[in-house]
Amino acid sequence: MISWLSVDNRAGIDAAVDAALARIRRRATDGADAYAALTAAVTRAATGGKRFRPANVVGAYVAFDGADEALPAVYEVAAAFELLHAAFVVHDDVIDHDVQRRGVLNISGEFRTRATAAGASRSGANDLGDAAAILGGDLLLYEATRILALVDVPAATRTALVELFDDAVSVSAAGELADVENALGLHAAEGASVLTTAHDKTAVYSFDAPLRAGALLAGASEPELEALRRAGGALGLAFQLVDDLIGAFGTADQAGRDAGSDLREAKRTPLVVLAQQGAGRDAVAEALAVAHTGPVAVLAAQRALDATGARERLAVLIDDTLRSARADAATLSPAAVALVDELATRIAERMP
Repeated sequence: MISWLSVDNRAGIDAAVDAALARIRRRATDGADAYAALTAAVTRAATGGKRFRPANVVGAYVAFDGADEALPAVYEVAAAFELLHAAFVVHDDVIDHDVQRRGVLNISGEFRTRATAAGASRSGANDLGDAAAILGGDLLLYEATRILALVDVPAATRTALVELFDDAVSVSAAGELADVENALGLHAAEGASVLTTAHDKTAVYSFDAPLRAGALLAGASEPELEALRRAGGALGLAFQLVDDLIGAFGTADQAGRDAGSDLREAKRTPLVVLAQQGAGRDAVAEALAVAHTGPVAVLAAQRALDATGARERLAVLIDDTLRSARADAATLSPAAVALVDELATRIAERMP
């Protein structure tokens, strides 16, 4: 979270998220045991974490001198972005066939276990797990949208917020689909297109839209919002590129999954594309082809990537992107400049 958010700001974010999750649980009717279990699993999926996306909303609102009396509505908007993130994570685990998140069963894993205990076949348990996760993500996505549709702000502001949210969902969906297609090798993975995919997966919904939502609620001008859009896009791209490094070289604790998971899945991230442009590309291709077989093969893939210098080149690209974010924010108020600078610093500190 942003370091200079107050204790009250953090508590306000948590209370708004908790209230939204409580509403989801209240919809579980008596006797609907499976649905009650689903809403409980949804709550667990959206509880905890760094909650930096809602912090970006509130941080921008504070940086642009938003009035204290409007903070309850700001916290609701912040909660909507946290629920959107939770929905994307739940659906992403289905896409990646993951049954755990940070060492514990996710919604799919919980319902697979539930089905197995009830006597379902392995195939049937998998089907139920995926269905529950898709539906759980749907509940989170709808609740996020409902919050924005009803938030107590002027109608024009609410419309602008919904448009921001709409853009975040659309761009993120396009980015995720392109990422899956890249993994299957359906298109030639070139530098520019892979960077666009990396940006679209994360930048808009994690940085650009939350930051602009907070600034919009505070009454920021169009030029200020445009500068924040550019800075947020650069921050989000850098964040995703760091995630790619973590997916290849980070620990299981950093990644929230098995170490080297991106290599096991042979994802064509910008890191891999950079490696395939060098002299060691054949060795990289051979190592990635067997990385799914276990930890020793993952280690060999890491060494092959390192040998090409791709890791260092990606680190330079991340530094350049963060420098661009700071430059894009340079015309903003000192508080907004400080906000972007802190976010850039924290992104850089995540590099494995």
